[in-house]
Amino acid sequence: MNVLFVCLGNICRSPMAESMFKQLVDAAGLSEQITVDSAGTSDEEEGNGPHPGALATMHRHHLPTAGLISRSITQHDFVWADYIICMDNMNLYNLQQRAPAANRGKIHLANELVSGHETEEIPDPWYTHRFEDTYQSLARALPLWLNQMKGQLN
Repeated sequence: MNVLFVCLGNICRSPMAESMFKQLVDAAGLSEQITVDSAGTSDEEEGNGPHPGALATMHRHHLPTAGLISRSITQHDFVWADYIICMDNMNLYNLQQRAPAANRGKIHLANELVSGHETEEIPDPWYTHRFEDTYQSLARALPLWLNQMKGQLN
């Protein structure tokens, strides 16, 4: 199973989600069955590493950061991914516009599985510099995605 996390620049939310989800997948012993990546809908940050605030938050939570380099989503990603999990409504809209019709059902909002928060966006710390809020929002949502995927693997 292939999972792709997407935000605008791929320097804050989606690399944080990628790292967090990889850690969850590894802890569940599913790294042979679930592959995780991230991308952005913009190419503005392409080739850059995570934002310093995202890096600091990931390090504080003992998350791996090696190899996290911003890249833009490609048409291949829409075919490759089984799940495309995005952080906000703007990126949800952009992804739905770019995705081939057959792949639009793979696109989800990160909080979609969080009861009472289904339409809530993951806060963008690029604007607020509240990287811990982003981490906590992802920490609430990502285990639910892993549980859903586990159910599909069995």
